[in-house]
Formats: sequence, C-alpha cells, structure tokens
Amino acid sequence: MFNTRSKAVWQCVTLAVFLHLPLVGMAMAVYVEDKNGQPVANAVISLSAQSVQAVSANRTAIMDQKDRQFVPEVLVVQQGTEVTFPNSDDIRHHVYSFSPAKKFELRLYHGTTAKPVTFEQAGKVVLGCNIHDSMLGYIFVVDSPYYALSSVSGVANISAPDGEYTLSVQHYRSGKVYESLVRMPEQSKVVVTLDDLAPDPKNAQPTSELEALFQ
Repeated sequence: MFNTRSKAVWQCVTLAVFLHLPLVGMAMAVYVEDKNGQPVANAVISLSAQSVQAVSANRTAIMDQKDRQFVPEVLVVQQGTEVTFPNSDDIRHHVYSFSPAKKFELRLYHGTTAKPVTFEQAGKVVLGCNIHDSMLGYIFVVDSPYYALSSVSGVANISAPDGEYTLSVQHYRSGKVYESLVRMPEQSKVVVTLDDLAPDPKNAQPTSELEALFQ
C-alpha cells in the first residue's frame, strides 16, 4: 500500500537521504512502515524496467556465519550472483535451503571450505542450519541491479537512470510483493506501508535435541 505521510515524516526521510547519499546526485527516498506507522528495517526495495538499460552489477556476495547467526540476516543480490558462505564460528554448520528459488545444501563444514552457490532465479531464499534451528537467514534475488535495503529507521535510498520503473518492496515477514509504478527523477519520495507483517520467526524457534547436542 502506497500513501502520503505527514510533513514531519518527510523531513526525517529527507534528512536520511542527505546523510546516506554520496555527493554525486540524488536518489529516490523510500520510507517503509508497518500498519501502525512504525519503521520497518530489512525491507527489500528494487526498481525494474524493460525500457531502461541496466548497468552491470557486482555478481559476487558473502553470507557469513557468526555467533550462530547468518550475517547479514538479509542479503539482496541480482540474478546470476555467486554467493560464498564462510563459517566464521569455531563450530561446524550445515547450511541448506528448500526454497523454490534455490534449493541447495552445504554439509557440515567450517572456515571457507564450502563451495560458492550461484543464484539464478529471482525470489526469496530462506536459509537454515541443520544443526542450529535458531539460525535463519534470507537471500532475496532480484532481476535488477537497482536495489536497496531499508535501515532501522525504515529508509532506503535507491538510484537509477531517468525513466519509469516498477518499484517493488518485499520483506521476509510478509507474504506480499508491494508494487507501484514510479518515475525517476520526478518522484523523489515514496512511503510504503506493509500491512501484513507476521511476527519474527526467530523469536519462536525451538531448540532441537540436535542443536542442544552440538552446543
């Protein structure tokens, strides 16, 4: 759901833009909130358009494992990106995903011994560890090089060449993809309300007997 907020909200968004943008131009500021008007972090924002020529993007990324957590919790990559999964813990992990966008398994390992994984298909990939049930991570694969993650203040800054785009917003706690047509550079500020956010699944993860054995 896309809507217009108060002047005070836009002042905060505008301030965030100036604090985070480099000095080489402006970008669209996207403010993501929940149904109660609270900022939402780790929302995935992307711009896609067939009529605008895309720039080349970095096709390598890293999803680490530290303190029995995936770091970062949410990673956004473009289609065709190769992701490495180093294990920086002093215990072994067993990374897997059953998600339709990418099914894979990296059997028990530590260090940098696991082979990289290439993500060819757009979509949400949920990561888990067969040993530690409380470990959850997310890789969002997008079909555009123009993407960003919202900060803890709910703000994301995203740049793209002039033109009309489909603005898409996703979140791992939402079952929807929020979409709207926008035009750069005329629309410099957008508010997106995510009205279906579920409780964070990490807060409800039980500790399995297998995880207890490896603690």
